[in-house]
Amino acid sequence: MEKIEFKAPAKINFGLNITGERPDGYHNIETIFYPISLFDKINFVKSDENSFSCSNHTLELDSSNLVIKAKEILEKESHRIFSMKIYLEKNIPVGAGMGGGSSDAAATLHSINLLYNLDLSKEQLNKIALQLGSDVPFFLDPRPSFAYGRGEILSVLDFTIDFPILIVNPGIHISTKWAYQNIIPKNPAKSLNEIIRHELDFSKLDGIIKNDFEEVVSKNYPEIGQIKKEMYNLGALFSLMTGSGSTVFGIYENGAKAMEAEIYFRKRYFTHLQL
Repeated sequence: MEKIEFKAPAKINFGLNITGERPDGYHNIETIFYPISLFDKINFVKSDENSFSCSNHTLELDSSNLVIKAKEILEKESHRIFSMKIYLEKNIPVGAGMGGGSSDAAATLHSINLLYNLDLSKEQLNKIALQLGSDVPFFLDPRPSFAYGRGEILSVLDFTIDFPILIVNPGIHISTKWAYQNIIPKNPAKSLNEIIRHELDFSKLDGIIKNDFEEVVSKNYPEIGQIKKEMYNLGALFSLMTGSGSTVFGIYENGAKAMEAEIYFRKRYFTHLQL
């Protein structure tokens, strides 16, 4: 195999509770990671020269780029140099709370493992993925999952959202570090894992399933709270900010209402509609 193209999906957090601080400097959380039909595409081609290019040129100069970091960690772990040309078609907004960078990192681990016949096991890949970010292990096998600990302890769920999902991103970059510094951890009244064991009426989940970052982020960036309000005004059954922001998603009863809302938002913002 000389080349490979990998599709790296985005995710939303269907609820996000920050439950406590940890002695290692991280926070304990519980969330439901839910993959959606918005993908970055990454092409890996064996070559005599190393290069990385991207449709978003600012990422070519970003020293924290997780694609390059994933490649470098694999080189260190395997004591090999992987000479290749990498091209990233960036479709997931950057810094949007949808895990785009983490998903790209997981795609890089998978692709190099396959291209160079490294035969790394799932457990080995998970261990490497965790060095890159707490949610990178999820993207190695992106299925709806309950996540806790730092977000790296995963339990696959029999959970499907059988309604259209509208994604709206206003292009505001929220620092995850800042968001954690401004949050007060607390235990939820009821665990997300417990809530979704029962049949869900999405129209009754507002205020029950929460994102603990949403209040502090919306207070500092009111536009995010306004998007959520407009989602409901346009008929959303349920709406929530994902991750530390700034993306807001809405779940709609049918395609007609979702498309009407998407047309409204796309005039100002990045949108993606999963029907």
